[in-house]
Parts: sequence; structure tokens; C-alpha cells
Amino acid sequence: MQKSTAAIVLALGLLGATAPALAQYTGPTAGERAAAPSTTGYTGPSSVPTMTVKQLLDTATDDQHVRLQGRIVSHDGGKNYTFADDSGRMPVEISSKRFPAGQPIGADQRVELVGEVDKDIRKMDFEVEQIRLLP
Repeated sequence: MQKSTAAIVLALGLLGATAPALAQYTGPTAGERAAAPSTTGYTGPSSVPTMTVKQLLDTATDDQHVRLQGRIVSHDGGKNYTFADDSGRMPVEISSKRFPAGQPIGADQRVELVGEVDKDIRKMDFEVEQIRLLP
């Protein structure tokens, strides 16, 4: 009995510890899973090229690091989001820990995504490593 009580107390404590970390993306969503904040990284100059969605889809190579500027227009469930710029739309994968702490992101908020292309013969994914809010 004491072991199960201790397990319940521990579980409730863990739930309470993660509660403030919920819901940073506030735009349209297809699922109920919320995003958690991340730490802020380096914000200075970078040699990672900025590309449009069209350029990325047309020319990206596997393991290429890229920056995209535009908007996260929908949450499609789990880690899956849709990103859009003036040239098109594409699916991106964003772990909840990548969202900036205390800064909700709506579908109208301009962002810069820094990430890595994962490309094979049939499919291409863009895994986001950093999100930065743009004015």
C-alpha cells in the first residue's frame, strides 16, 4: 500500500512540475497535444543559408542545415506542423522543447526555423532545431 501511495504522489508531483510548460503554439491545431518551451540559443550571425520553401523542396540535400522564414500555419498532431512562406507550404517536425519559453506562437507570427533536412528517395522531412520569433 505504501509503494502505490508513493507512486501516486510521485506521479502527481511530476504532472505538477510540467504543467507550466504547456501550450506555446496558439494557432490552428489538428490534435490536442501542447508544445513545451525550449531554451534560447545563439542569436548572432550564421553561415546556415536562408531558403524559401520552394528552394528547399527543389534543391535541398540530405543532412543540409537550412533557415526558413515564414509562419507555422497549423499543428497537424504530435510533432507535425505545417510551415508556410510566400513561395509555398511544407510539413516540418518540431519537438515541443524547441518552442521558446513563455512566448506563444500564433499562426500569424513570423518565425525563423533553423533545422536539418532528412531526405531519402521517397520523402523529405525538415526537423526544426531552433525557433526564433521575427518582428
